[in-house]
Amino acid sequence: MHLSRRGLLFGSAGLAATSLAGCGADGESGALTGHTGIAMPTTTSDRWVVEGADLEKRLKGFGYETILSYGEDNVEMQIEQIRSMIDKGVEFLIVGAIGNDSLGAVLAEAKNKGVTVIAYDRLILDTPDVDYYASFDNYEVGVLQAQHIIETLKLDEREGPFNVELFSGALDDNNSQYFFMGGLDTLESYLYSGVVQIPSDETEQEPTSTERWDRGVARERMTQLLDDHYGERKLHAVLSPYDGISRGVVEALVAADYDPKSDDFPVVTGQDAEPLSLKAIKEGTGQSETVFKDTRKLAEVAANMVKAIVDGGTPEVNDLGSYDNGFQFIPAYLLPPVDVTAENYQEEIVDTGYLSEGEIDEAEPDQG
Repeated sequence: MHLSRRGLLFGSAGLAATSLAGCGADGESGALTGHTGIAMPTTTSDRWVVEGADLEKRLKGFGYETILSYGEDNVEMQIEQIRSMIDKGVEFLIVGAIGNDSLGAVLAEAKNKGVTVIAYDRLILDTPDVDYYASFDNYEVGVLQAQHIIETLKLDEREGPFNVELFSGALDDNNSQYFFMGGLDTLESYLYSGVVQIPSDETEQEPTSTERWDRGVARERMTQLLDDHYGERKLHAVLSPYDGISRGVVEALVAADYDPKSDDFPVVTGQDAEPLSLKAIKEGTGQSETVFKDTRKLAEVAANMVKAIVDGGTPEVNDLGSYDNGFQFIPAYLLPPVDVTAENYQEEIVDTGYLSEGEIDEAEPDQG
């Protein structure tokens, strides 16, 4: 995301939440208490568990009451959880959406009660009732992943061709398109020149998508790609958007007799700095890169948005024209992602206190 793309597109959306600062959750005039509902998507990924707890801790530290729930990847469950929060009088909603276009009706209920809505990491689409967006520069995530492939394979120094396959995330997660396009745009010149080729010809988001970001779905697709296109052909890299998907890809490669300890093992990217993937990166046993998004900082941004409004101010944003949710450009605060490899995991992950060496070394293998 570049500043040149962020113009004066704040419009009425950017003013919506601040106009509520003098209203209680019932729409009547009164001082805000910071009562906040936190709706996270699932407990199946470590990051959401950590972030939910971090958000709750920060908001309670401000003296605010909170309600925390996890929708377990079930859209209807999340809708009911949010509706329950509204009924209990929350003044703010921080929502990590399961379905990016499924919350319009319940958020309309929230807005009718004067609730300020903050989309958390995943942009909520097709509703006028989102006030702010807290996330990372998701396009840059894909750029970093593709750059890792370029640098590891030394594409600027070698003629190729190098065989690469693309994976993307869930179609109902708006972030998927940004990860995917960041990566594809970065590889584009190498595709045109023939240095990189994609034997499957699957270069659009839909055929490369991974339902629910599921490791098993990714493993199954990678197995099929190997069966269909790599009988005598060597695979050099897989652009994967998320660590869970990456581990599914690695499992399929190992089952097809690719040696994860060999220098010839395909380059596999990832995202979220999950302990098990970091262990593989550290030991050189499969995945070689992950993009770290320091979720402690994201939780801080979202909690501070609530505090700014409670204190009678306006939340800080740094992007006004990149994230169109179908109704308006949502005022956003975007944090920079960080590329992590074996060379810098210690500095970026361990030294910053995000994870200890022990947590990485003792990460339990995926089940199922």
